[in-house]
Order: sequence, then structure tokens, then C-alpha cells
Amino acid sequence: MFNISDRKSEHLKICINEDVSFNEKANGFDNYDFQHYASTEIDFTKIDTSLIFLNKKISFPFFISCMTGGTREAERINEKLAVVAKELNIPIGVGSQRQVLENSEFTSTYKTIRKNAGIVPVLGNIGASQIVKSRNAVEDVKKMAGMIEADGMVIHLNPLQELMQKEGETDFLGLKKIIGKICNKTSSPIIIKEVGAGISKKVAKEFLELGVSGIDVAGAGGTSWAKVEMKRSGNEDDFFADWGLPTSYCVKKIRKLKKKYNFLLIASGGINHYSETAKSIVLGADISASARNVLQVLMNNETEGLLNYLKEWFENVRKIMFLTNSNNLEEFHNIRLIKKEKLF
Repeated sequence: MFNISDRKSEHLKICINEDVSFNEKANGFDNYDFQHYASTEIDFTKIDTSLIFLNKKISFPFFISCMTGGTREAERINEKLAVVAKELNIPIGVGSQRQVLENSEFTSTYKTIRKNAGIVPVLGNIGASQIVKSRNAVEDVKKMAGMIEADGMVIHLNPLQELMQKEGETDFLGLKKIIGKICNKTSSPIIIKEVGAGISKKVAKEFLELGVSGIDVAGAGGTSWAKVEMKRSGNEDDFFADWGLPTSYCVKKIRKLKKKYNFLLIASGGINHYSETAKSIVLGADISASARNVLQVLMNNETEGLLNYLKEWFENVRKIMFLTNSNNLEEFHNIRLIKKEKLF
């Protein structure tokens, strides 16, 4: 019988030490460029990057995405990430809380995030396959949210990962019905998230009709969880390692649903540079998120190094806002990117 804690340790080790990026497919942001605004009339020092995220004011549209938990090493990592989130006043998510539903031994590895993050938004996390097989998904979600005093719950969709995982659970029958029930029976805002293969406009609309509060596209171009599982099994396949919809494509398509639905649109999936955060906001996302990139910076540079890295990241986005005549995020949303093919 497999041990969930061991699997989480393997995932962490592979993500930190091995190349699990897509072989050829990119997130698509490199296809766009900014329109320089030579006659900008902005005081750089007064640019406002704050926004409301799950009823709390945060300082910047960046989210330390759901990553890890369930091991002692994960507890140490989560503690450091939470300290960074608190210092920068940005949201943070926990890794899948599945383990604590089966074994309370590792509860502290998740609780440490709220303990060290102060009042910043914290998101809980559980997989779609776990809620499908749960005997009482509503109570499970309430329990996980309460455990970390979560401001919202992420339900991650990972059919590709489960398919490639040697212990994978591939029964998703009844998923939408259960998620609809969770939305109706819990007070926690529910965010639907992929894990690197992207969410189409059609799928996003299906979940918005059920009452979810947010869509995290988690598109192709960053970490390939299919590749992570292939490395665990030793059976690599280039076709499935590159499966998925690019992040920029997902954001661009799903933003059109904002005309009818009020929801939070999160851009994640290969957000490894400040320009990608900026482009994702202009394309229609409310906030961008990053996981493996943040983790690698932390592991190589400790807490202070990650703080400095993200402060520089945020400052460079402000510079882009200045050069595009954007005083705040609302104005930044209204500028237009240029497709690079039209520049020449």
C-alpha cells in the first residue's frame, strides 16, 4: 500500500531538483508585447497595485499558489512561505489537504501557514478525485477550511496527473453535481483550479453556473505534472508531457465570461517572470500565481532571498504600469497588448 507522505516527498524532491517543465509548449505570453506610452502623466511613487481578494485588501496581484503539505519538510517550507506572504501582504495557498482527512498526524504542516501568515488570505486545497469518492464532501470541505481558517477553498482538477500517476484515482463520476452541492452548502468561496493542463472557456462556464467564486486556469507552460508522475514511474511519454492549454490562451478566453459572471480569474501556469504577471493582468486576470518558481527561489535563497526576489518582481510590474500610463490595476486592465507578429 502506498504512503501519501512518501509520495508528497517525492513530488517535492522532483519539483525542486529535476526539469519538469514542458518540453516544447510555452505559456504563450511571449507572443505579446506592451505598447509604450511615451507621454505618460503618472507619478511613479503613487502607482497603486492593491486590490480586494476574497474580501481582504492585498498589496499586489500575486498569489503564492497551492504547493505542499503533509510532510515535516513541507511544514518548514510552508512556515517560510507564510512569513513571506505576511510581509508582502499577498495571498497564499496550502497543498492538498487530503492527507489530514485520513491521518491527523500532519495537521500542523498545514496549520503553520495560518499561524505565520497573519490575516492575509489563505486558501485550502483538495483534489477533485478525493471529493468524488468522499462519503460527505461538504463536511470534509468545511473541516479542511476550518482547520486553517481558510478564506476560500481550492478544488483542483488533475485528470491528466491522476491518469499518469501509478497510484492514480481516475473515477471522476458525479464531479459537477458534488461541486454544486459544496457551493450551495458551505460558506467558503470555492475556486476551481487545474494543475498545469489549463481550463477551457466551456469548462469554466460549467463551474461558474454551479456557483464557484473563482477560476485558476493553471495552464500549460510551467510545471508538467504529467512529467512529474512519469519521472516517478520511469515511463516518460513526450506527447502527454506536453498536453494542455497554454495559460495565456485560457485567460484570454475565460475573461469573456466576466460579462455575465462575477468571479475571480487567476492566471497561473509558468508565471516565472514579472512581465508574465503584467501580461496576464492586461489579458484579463485579476491576479497571477506561481508555485514551483517561488519554491525554487526559497530553497536556494531562504526567506530573505525570496522576499527580495518578489519585492523586485512587484517593483518591475509597477515600472511596466508607469510605461503604459496606468495609475492602478483598473487602468492597467484597460490597456492593450500588441501581438509581436504585428510589430514587423
